[in-house]
Amino acid sequence: MDFVNTVDARRDVWGPDLLQTYADLVVWAGRADLIDVDEARALLAEASARPLLAEAALEKAKILREAVYAALQAEAAGARVPDDALQIVRDTVALALPKRSLFPSGDRLAWQWTDAASLNTIGHRVAFETAEFLVSRNDRRRVRECTGPNCGWLFIDTSRGGRRRWCSDESCGTRSRVRRFRAKAAGNMAPNRKN
Repeated sequence: MDFVNTVDARRDVWGPDLLQTYADLVVWAGRADLIDVDEARALLAEASARPLLAEAALEKAKILREAVYAALQAEAAGARVPDDALQIVRDTVALALPKRSLFPSGDRLAWQWTDAASLNTIGHRVAFETAEFLVSRNDRRRVRECTGPNCGWLFIDTSRGGRRRWCSDESCGTRSRVRRFRAKAAGNMAPNRKN
């Protein structure tokens, strides 16, 4: 969800896009714990050495982001994932699979990524996490789209009644309530005309 919400607004006015540069993508991935500090440094060094490839990787990540958005928006609407969105996620997952391997982790085995210096690392990891999220769907999970004016952010509704409407009560919720209050107040202040 955090990845698709890197576009600030998605309705009447689209944007701004928070992923303007490859470095923005790396910063986001670090905050989302998709990469560690060493991987971030390696990716930024690779991007600096190969700026055109970094730009292409950023563009691929944005295409993936919109496909993920379409898939999750379909879930929110109770609809089928669009074929083109599914294909983009599927293709990126196929590229990501060879980049994962089993390694010892204490007395167990764990999946680990082996693609730390690839400029497409972040996209691969997002695609894999998206696929895991989509296949783990259950009837209790409620993906919602914010109804705030010009928002469109996606979130998981964990409210008791399952009726949450906004991505954030403090931002979109407050704006919606203020707008409704002002409209009601303006209606009450209109002159009362009789014929």
